[in-house]
Amino acid sequence: MPSESAELILDDPVLGEIVLDAVVAGPDDGEPVLLLHGWPQSSLEWSRVIPPLAESGMRCLAPDQRGYSPGARPDDVAAYELPGVVRDAVGMIEAVGWESAHVVGHDWGAVVAWALAAQHPERVRSLTAVSVPHPQAFNRALKSDPVQWKKSAYMALFRTAPGKAAKVLMADGGKRLREVYGDAVHPDDVQRYVERFADEGAMEAALRWYAAMDGEHFKDVGPVAVPTTFVWGADDVAIGAQAARGSGEWCTGPYSLVVLNGRGHWIPDEEPEAVVAAVLGLAGFR
Repeated sequence: MPSESAELILDDPVLGEIVLDAVVAGPDDGEPVLLLHGWPQSSLEWSRVIPPLAESGMRCLAPDQRGYSPGARPDDVAAYELPGVVRDAVGMIEAVGWESAHVVGHDWGAVVAWALAAQHPERVRSLTAVSVPHPQAFNRALKSDPVQWKKSAYMALFRTAPGKAAKVLMADGGKRLREVYGDAVHPDDVQRYVERFADEGAMEAALRWYAAMDGEHFKDVGPVAVPTTFVWGADDVAIGAQAARGSGEWCTGPYSLVVLNGRGHWIPDEEPEAVVAAVLGLAGFR
C-alpha cells in the first residue's frame, strides 16, 4: 500500500503557525498510529514498518518532527524542550482529526512518546517505545550506572555546541554522520539522510533537541498507564541494560519488554518485524 506526502499545520502558542512534513499510508478508516522518529533520521526510518502496518489495516502518520521539517525549524534552543515537542505530538493527532492513536517512538521520538502517554493518556491508545526507555529510568541510570554514563558521553558536544557538532558531523561529505549509522541502516537511506542534513541549518536544528535537554522536564514525565511495549536491542551503543530494564517501574498498566539479542540502536531499520509485531499486538491485530 503506497505512502503519500502530507503537511501538518500546527498552531504553536509560542511560535505561531508551524508546518510539519509527513507521510501517511493505510486505509482512511484504519486504526490510527502515530510514528515519531529520532536523531539523526526522519519519517524515512519507518519505511520498512509502515507498509505491513498499513496492509494490516492501520492508518499510519509519520511526521518529520520539529527541527527536521523546514517549516518548523526555530533558532531558539528553548523551542526544542520537551513540553514543546509533546505539544507538537498532540497537535499532530488533532491535525488529522483523530481523538487518539497508537503511538510508536524511536530514539528522541520515544522520549516524546513516553511523555505523551504519561501526560496525555486520553490521546494514546497504546505505546510502543523503541530503543530509548522511560525518561525517569534513563535519568536514574545516567546518575548511577557507569555503563550508561559512558554510553551517553557523546551527548556532551551536542548539548553544549550544536553548531560545532553539526560542522563536525557534516564535514567531508558527512563522513562522521555516516559512521553514526554503521552498517545497520541501508546505504541508500544513509545517503538520503546525509543529503537532507546537508541543507543549511538542518543538522544544527536537529541537534537542538540535545541542547534543550532538561532533567527537570524528564522528571515531569510520570508513570504510564496505557498498554506499553518497550523494544530494546541488547547491543545498543546508546542505552545500557540498567536503563532499559528500569522502564517497567514506570508503567502501571500492561507492560512488556522485548529484548533483541544481537541488535543495536537502529531497530526500525535492523528488525522492523519486531516493531510491527509489537504495534499490532497492542492494537489487537494479533
